[in-house]
Amino acid sequence: MDQLLTGFADALTPANLLWALVGVTIGTAVGVLPGIGPALTVALLLPITFRLEPAGALIMFAGIYYGGMYGGSTTSILLNTPGESASVATALEGNKMARSGRAAAALATAAIGSFVAGTIGTIALTVAAPLVADIAIGFGPPEYVALMAVAFVTVSALLGPSLLKGAASLVIGATLGLVGIDTLTGQSRLAFGVPSLLDGIDVVIVVVALFALGETFAHLVAGTGASRVEPLRGAAVLSRDDFRRSWPAWLRGTAIGFPIGSLPAGGADVPTFLSYGLEKRLSKHRHEFGHGAIEGVAGPESANNAAAAGVLVPLLTIGLPTSATAAVILTAFQSYGLQPGPQLFTESGDLVWALIASLYIGNVLLLVLNLPLVRVWARLLTIPAYGIYAGVLLFACLGTYAAGGTTADLMILTVLGLVGLLMRRADVPVAPAVVGLILAPLFEQQLRRALALSEGDWSVLVSTPLTVILWIVVVLALIAPGIFALYRRRRGEPAPAEREHAGDPR
Repeated sequence: MDQLLTGFADALTPANLLWALVGVTIGTAVGVLPGIGPALTVALLLPITFRLEPAGALIMFAGIYYGGMYGGSTTSILLNTPGESASVATALEGNKMARSGRAAAALATAAIGSFVAGTIGTIALTVAAPLVADIAIGFGPPEYVALMAVAFVTVSALLGPSLLKGAASLVIGATLGLVGIDTLTGQSRLAFGVPSLLDGIDVVIVVVALFALGETFAHLVAGTGASRVEPLRGAAVLSRDDFRRSWPAWLRGTAIGFPIGSLPAGGADVPTFLSYGLEKRLSKHRHEFGHGAIEGVAGPESANNAAAAGVLVPLLTIGLPTSATAAVILTAFQSYGLQPGPQLFTESGDLVWALIASLYIGNVLLLVLNLPLVRVWARLLTIPAYGIYAGVLLFACLGTYAAGGTTADLMILTVLGLVGLLMRRADVPVAPAVVGLILAPLFEQQLRRALALSEGDWSVLVSTPLTVILWIVVVLALIAPGIFALYRRRRGEPAPAEREHAGDPR
């Protein structure tokens, strides 16, 4: 508690309070804009925030993260275009409410539910993160190797349409992460005689290229198009009946979202659909589902924001990102010379507790910003897409050049941006590539360290009960998709992608 109060003292300084306000404002705006998510925004701002103090930059990025989670609900409800996959469940009922003239109520339950879930999730993060860090501080190289293997497999499976495509993305990122000088032997690898590659490829350039340039190029190829925005009538307030139906869904969504988001194999996608299914089963107004049931907005949106807080537990305590935005925030930590993990709480405790305290403040700022200004955020949906992506391209190039100051960086940025375009055209997810880029060098380092300590004995990787359990999880994660697909085929059920296309969130 003393450390948290010290964190509040740091977070409430005028400068850090300003960065928190900037973060939640930008986060809400980019969450509202279709196709511009928090991961892309944090990636875009990384090169131009190097002159900020680490605390201010990370507080701003955390505000963007929380704000983006909420802002996606506005797009889902008014435009029926989820900016994040975690907002798909919200769109199922939210857009139906908007079409029946109840957009204001849908946005209100999303905003208040986000505040409730975000606050409870942050309280749980405050309690859980130090406990997990205390446990993880006893991990040795074999435990880290097994844990990273779990992260590789689960991220490949959860952040893509298939395990194979997720693994392909992971390999691309790992290959980029191994470019440069081998720290153990001093030999050049994957540099192909290019002097500028001997120092490796800057993580920030890779992240900006794959997210910002890849998205921009993909949008250019696909064309802009136009979408119908549902009109917003009345103020964003809840009637007594809407509140009575919403508050149990907020609490249930929070109870589902945070624990699943905290798992190394977590994320926000699974809990939102679980919450939607639970609300559909428990609701006394089951007949309204599919036609605009407010519980179908309140539950998933709360699960989404609680999971967003949960994702920070493995990120801060063991350095494992389980979402695209968390992977980019991990890059932000590393750009300031900080490595998230159990040592972070002891070596940079003041920074971590200021960051956690800022999450409480950011939740309050989000509620204050979003309810009165909901019409302003809705108007952002009328900005032409070509204007948005032209700005993204400009800032990506300027930020990269400002960070490195060489034309070689711009050439690498362009080439990797085209790689990002090809990945999107092939439906290969980008997030596993970022995870592979960051964790592959650490995996190699821990693996070499474990084998050095055991004098080359590979059995050291399964030498403790924890490592055995983690390797069993790896095997189960590899075979589970095939087993589930076989089970569905025998029952004659459609595949998950077909169900999502049909609007069925099971």
